[in-house]
Amino acid sequence: MQSNQDYLNKIVEASEAIKQKISITPKVAIVLGSGLGTLAASINNPTEIKYSDIPNFFEPSIDGHKGSLIFGELGGVNIVAQCGRFHHYEGHSMRDVALPIAVYKMLGVKTVILTNAAGGVNPNFNVPSLMLIRDHISLDGDNPLMGEYIPELGGERFTDMTNAYTPQLIQLALSIMPNLNVGVYAYRKGPMFETPAEIKMLSVLGADAVGMSTAPEAIMATHCGMDLMGISCITNKAAGLGGSLAHVDVLAAGNKMRDDMINLIIGVLESIKAGN
Repeated sequence: MQSNQDYLNKIVEASEAIKQKISITPKVAIVLGSGLGTLAASINNPTEIKYSDIPNFFEPSIDGHKGSLIFGELGGVNIVAQCGRFHHYEGHSMRDVALPIAVYKMLGVKTVILTNAAGGVNPNFNVPSLMLIRDHISLDGDNPLMGEYIPELGGERFTDMTNAYTPQLIQLALSIMPNLNVGVYAYRKGPMFETPAEIKMLSVLGADAVGMSTAPEAIMATHCGMDLMGISCITNKAAGLGGSLAHVDVLAAGNKMRDDMINLIIGVLESIKAGN
C-alpha cells in the first residue's frame, strides 16, 4: 500500500499540472458516468485536458468513458467535467479511483456531482429514469480512506457519513424536478453484473439501485468536506427482475436520459450561482 506522502505527492503533482493548463477556478466538479458524457458538449468556453496529459490519471478502458477533463462554464458556474472515471474493477486501487476527487479539492472545488448508470433494484422505478442518491451501501470492504491518514485533505481520521449526500442539494434537485426518484445506491465492485440472489439480498438491505462506481468517490468527497449530490440513471432492471443485461443497453438507456440529466444539472448549477 502506498504511503500517505506518496499519495499526497500524486494528488499535488496532478493538480499542479492541471493548473498550468487552465485559467479558471472550478467551483463544481461533475463526474459523468457511462453513456452520460454528452453533457460535456453543453459547456461554454471549454478547455479540454486529456488524461494522458495529467500525471497519475489513467486511461479508461470502458466504452462510454472518454478520458478527459473539460473546464469551462455551465449554468453560470465555473466547472470541471470528468468525462470517464477510473473503476476498481479495472485494477486500480481504491485510493487511485478516488484520486480525481482529491485533485478537485486542491483546485478549489466546493461541490461534487456524481452521476452513474445503475441497475434498478426497486421494481417501481421505470427504465430509463433518474434517481437522486440519498445514501449508499458499500459491501466490498475496501475504501479510499484505508491506509495512513492524510491531514492535508482536510478530513477527520474517522469520517462521518451520516449526511454524505448533502440534503440541501437533494431538496434543490427536487424543486427543479419534483417527480425524481430518491433512493439508496448499492455499490458492488464488478465487473460482472449481480446474480438474481444478490439482487434479492440488496433489496432486503434497502437498496433501490446498484452499480459499480460512485461510493468510493462519495467517501473521498465527504472526507474532503465537499458538498455532494449523486444522480443515478436507471438504465435497466437488475438481474432477476426482467430482461437481459448488457453494457451496450446501458449506454443506449443513458443516451435516452441525456436531456433530463443535462437540464437537472444545469438547473442545480444555476441555483448554486444564485446562492440557493
